This record gives sequence, structure tokens and C-alpha cells, in this order.
Amino acid sequence: MYAGDVSTADLVLHPVRLRILQAFLGGRHLTTGDLARELPDVPQAGLYRHVSRLAAGGVLEVVGERQARGAVERTYALRQENAWIDADSFAALGRQGQSVAFATFAAALMAAYDRYLDASPTDPLRDGVSYSMNALWLTDEEPRTAPPRAAGGASPPARSSPCLASR
Repeated sequence: MYAGDVSTADLVLHPVRLRILQAFLGGRHLTTGDLARELPDVPQAGLYRHVSRLAAGGVLEVVGERQARGAVERTYALRQENAWIDADSFAALGRQGQSVAFATFAAALMAAYDRYLDASPTDPLRDGVSYSMNALWLTDEEPRTAPPRAAGGASPPARSSPCLASR
């Protein structure tokens, strides 16, 4: 739970904060200056405010500090375990909240793709950029216990086919 009684879902499911969190993926350690260079379209004051909220909520952690031009520059890392929306919190969103959460995620994905296309020069084939929708044949237990297998052909007995998409 985020300080100020805001849920983790409310904290992380914001378009700018999603982009900030994505910048930290892969174990990266970044300062707000690093983030400003990576997200040049985000106003600096807003960027600082979002980083502050993510840090207060325990989603970002200060992993270093140094003096820089008379101020303290903090280096942050993602605490991915605190960015996860657990099953109970997701269920508590209800139908409308889940729809809004998915729309926020989908909009962030579309915006990332648009930023990719706006970069010059781009070549989706060369860059390995694609998107697809695939069927996964899973038992009810497998989504929680095993990595998914790509489906091929008809569904094996006792398996369902949830619709999952990836870019």
C-alpha cells in the first residue's frame, strides 16, 4: 500500500509512472537526471513528483546519494516486488477498475510503439519489432506454477485457452 492510503494499483497504473518503471527494468539504477534524458517529453517538475511518489510508495528505492552542484542527487532502483499488483488488490478493483487498468496498460504500450515509430530511422523487421496473439493451452494450475507453452493445433484435453497478447 502506498503512503497516503493509495493502492499499489493506483500508484503504478499511471501512464507516466509506468514509463518511469519501465526505464528501471533490467536492474538499472537511475537518477532523476537520467530519467529526464530518457523521457524528454515528460516535464521535469512532473517527473520529480512521480519519482517522489514511487519512492514514498516503496516502488523505487534510493540506492545511492552524491553531492552534485550543491544538491543531493539520488540514484534509484526498482523494487519490483512492490510494483506488483497482487490478486486480491486486482480483484478489489472490480470490473470497471480492471477495465481502466487494462486501458492504461494498453495506452502505455501504444504510446511506446508510437515513440519507437517516431524515432529515425526505424525498421521494424530489422529491429525485431512485432506483435502477435497466441493461444496457450494450460491447466487451471499452470498459470501459477509453470512457464507457458505456445500452443500448436487443437487444445489438449483438460486445457483452456485464455487469450494473452504480447508485443
